[in-house]
Amino acid sequence: MPLSYAQFPFLTAIMACCVIGLLAIMVIPAGRPALIKRVSAVGSGLTLLLSVYLFIAYDRQAGGMQFVERYAWIDSLGIQYFNGVDGFSLPMLLLTGIVFFTGVLSMWELELRVKEYFALYFLLVTGVFGLFIGLDMFFIFVWYDVSLFPMYLLIAVWGSTRKEYGAMKLTLYLLAGSALILPAIIYLAISSGLNTFDLVALTRPGLFTPGQQRLAFLLLYLGFGILAGVWPFHTWSPVGHVAAPTGVSMVHAGVLMKIGSFGILRLGIFLCPEGWRYWSQWMAALAVIGIVYGALAGLRQSDLKFVVGYSSVSHMGVVGLGLSTLSVDGLNGAVFQMFAHGVMTALFFSAVGYIYDRTHTKMIPELGGLSRSMPKASAFFIIAALTSIGVPLLASFWAELMVFIAAFQVYPIRGALAVGALVISALFMLRVIQKTCYGPMNEKFAHLPDLSFGMGVPRAMLVLVIVLFGFFPGLMFDVIQTASVPLLGGDLNDVAAVYP
Repeated sequence: MPLSYAQFPFLTAIMACCVIGLLAIMVIPAGRPALIKRVSAVGSGLTLLLSVYLFIAYDRQAGGMQFVERYAWIDSLGIQYFNGVDGFSLPMLLLTGIVFFTGVLSMWELELRVKEYFALYFLLVTGVFGLFIGLDMFFIFVWYDVSLFPMYLLIAVWGSTRKEYGAMKLTLYLLAGSALILPAIIYLAISSGLNTFDLVALTRPGLFTPGQQRLAFLLLYLGFGILAGVWPFHTWSPVGHVAAPTGVSMVHAGVLMKIGSFGILRLGIFLCPEGWRYWSQWMAALAVIGIVYGALAGLRQSDLKFVVGYSSVSHMGVVGLGLSTLSVDGLNGAVFQMFAHGVMTALFFSAVGYIYDRTHTKMIPELGGLSRSMPKASAFFIIAALTSIGVPLLASFWAELMVFIAAFQVYPIRGALAVGALVISALFMLRVIQKTCYGPMNEKFAHLPDLSFGMGVPRAMLVLVIVLFGFFPGLMFDVIQTASVPLLGGDLNDVAAVYP
C-alpha cells in the first residue's frame, strides 16, 4: 500500500480544532451560552473546511494512503501515532465534518446546560475523527471508546422518550461490542509476530493463517457490527435514535453507525481477507434479514423517530450487503451508501427535531397539514424521505444501485428480497409524508412558526450535499475506487471511468 506523507499535518489539525474547541468551551463561563455556541460553530466549521480541502486535494491518480503522519510513541509495544486517509476513509471524514457543523447549528436554540452539551459533543466527534484517520489499531480502539462514552450523558441529560433507558441500552450494547474488538486486535498483534499495531504492516500477505483470519474477522464483525446495527444486534439503535436530542441523533445515525461498518472494512476486511470470504455468505444473510426486518418494523411505527430509526436499520443492511459481495461494485456502493445515508439521516432527524420542538409530538396520527403551517420544515422532511426511498438524482440512489447490481450478480435471491423490502419501505415512507405534511391540518399547529433563516441554513447545507452527489456521483466514486480496486487486486490504471 503506497504511503504519501503530509507536508503539513492536516489530519492532526482537524483533531486539534476539536480539542482546542473543547478546551475553549470548558474555559468559557456557563453563563455565556451565546459565546459557547459561536465558539462551537467556529471549531466545527474549521473541521468542515479542512475535510472539504482534503477531499478535493486527494490525488485520485496516485491513490493509496495520503496526508500520512507517523510518530513513534511506545516502541516496546509497537504503538505509533499513525494517521492517513484513503478512498474509504476520506468520504467518512467529509461526512463527519458536514454532520458535525450542521449538528452544532441545528442546536442553536438549546438552553439547557449549553456548556456541558457542546463540550461532550466535541469530545464525541474528536473520537470519531480519530477513528476514521487512525492507522494504528491501538489508537483505533481508543478513539472508538472515546466516541461512545459521551453518548450516555448526551442522551440521558438532553434526550426525551425513556431517555435513561435508551442511553443505558445503547451504552451496554456498544460496550459489549468493544469487548469483542479488543481481544481481536490483541490476537492479531500477537499472532503477527511483528510487535506492532501498524495496520499497513499487518496487511502483508501470508502473515495470518486462514484459521486465524476467520476467528479474528468473526470477532471484529460482531464487535463493530453491533454499532453498525447488524441484525439481531440492532435493538439499541431505534431506541437510541428516539431518545437522543436532535444534534445527537444526527451524529448518532449519521456518523456513529458508520464507525461500525467502517471498522469492519478497515480492520476486518483489510487484515483478514480470507475471513471475509469465509463469512461473506453469513454477512449477506444477516444484511438481508436486517433490510427486510427494518422495512417491516417501520410499517408498524406511529412515532416519526422510530420510523427513521428502523429505516436506518434497513439502510445499514444495504451497506452490509454491499460489503458481503466481495466485489468492487459492492464496496463502492457500500461506502457511498455510508456517506449518503449519513447525510440523509442527519437531514431527517434535524427536520423531525424541529417539528417536535414546535409541536411537542412525534406521533404521526397527531400531525397533518404541516406543509401549510410550516412549509420550509416540511420541505426538508420530504426531501429527506425522498432520499431515503432512493429517488433518482439524489445521493442514495447511486449507492443502492451499485449495491444491488453487485448483489444480483452474487446473491440473486437475496438481492431480490432486499429490493422488495425497500419497495415496501418506500411505499410506507410516502404514506408518512402524506399523513404528516398533507391532509387535514391539526388546528393546534396552525400558527406555529416556520424555520427561520438561521435554522434553515444547516438543513439547506445537507440538501445541497444530497443533490450535489446525486447529480455528480462520480465525485464520490472516483475517490472510493482508489481504495476498492487495489484491495481486490485490480490496477487503477486499468479501470475506465465507468461511473457518471
